[in-house]
Amino acid sequence: MGNANGVSWLINNHRELIDADYCINPDGGGGDLKNGKHSTIVIQTSEKIYVSYKLEVKNKGGHSSLPVKDNAIYRLASGLTRLANFDFPVRLNETTFHFFEKVADSESDQVKSDIMSVLSASPDPSAVNRLAALSAYYNAMMRTTCVATMMSAGHAENALPQTAQAIINCRMLPEDNPDNVAAVLKSVLADSMISVTRISSPFLAPLSPLRDDVTGAVNKIATAMWPGVNVIPVMSTGATDGKYLRLRGIPVYGVSGMFGDIDDARAHGKDERIGVNEFYDGVEFMYRYIKAISTEESH
Repeated sequence: MGNANGVSWLINNHRELIDADYCINPDGGGGDLKNGKHSTIVIQTSEKIYVSYKLEVKNKGGHSSLPVKDNAIYRLASGLTRLANFDFPVRLNETTFHFFEKVADSESDQVKSDIMSVLSASPDPSAVNRLAALSAYYNAMMRTTCVATMMSAGHAENALPQTAQAIINCRMLPEDNPDNVAAVLKSVLADSMISVTRISSPFLAPLSPLRDDVTGAVNKIATAMWPGVNVIPVMSTGATDGKYLRLRGIPVYGVSGMFGDIDDARAHGKDERIGVNEFYDGVEFMYRYIKAISTEESH
């Protein structure tokens, strides 16, 4: 929460009260059940950055009975079509590189081959495209993404549109920046009549480096509780309060022993739920984990 009761307020007003080498966020991380089996447990080390842009075309308009080719809606629609066919380049960081390394072994031969190509110095575009088409999640892990989410145009059904607007929501990689994204959007839209304006300033925060004193205990305890479970670092496509701490130099790691069915996603829904056994196992995991990282042996 970024309000007066949240981490943002605390670190902005009482940074001196926070004496921490790193932070564990139990609301991040977690595990996936696949066909009732504990398949993966993740350690969240970073998150994508939320930023939106307004695209706008202005036109002198006119009466709809006298149409002309220069139409604000058509210009914007043409630009959006070019954007729909564009993908930002693949750019892996420490977390996403290890993420794909970990998930490769659990995939089929073709998917595994495509992932290994993505991990190489020169990814095969065909492999990247197949992987992106297979999984929106894999696509989001590989690159910055931008997508049209809202649109409005015109003021009357019998008038040529004087304005046409669209909102583009982007989820940037932690190492990307909003000026670069805006420049890419302008290049892809390829129309000087389409203005690109950032709606608000994004909250930029670096990723947390992988460190053995954090990940080692997760591996040890998860393996003991759920033999064969795959421990994977991830970059969240959503957002957490961890960004406020990361910005001030405190690495944050999302770690949780709570597992949910991968094929029954209900996050943020009114019917969001967790199994009874999974809840108590998650409590036990966190008890063991906090105990482990609190001992001198783990430092």
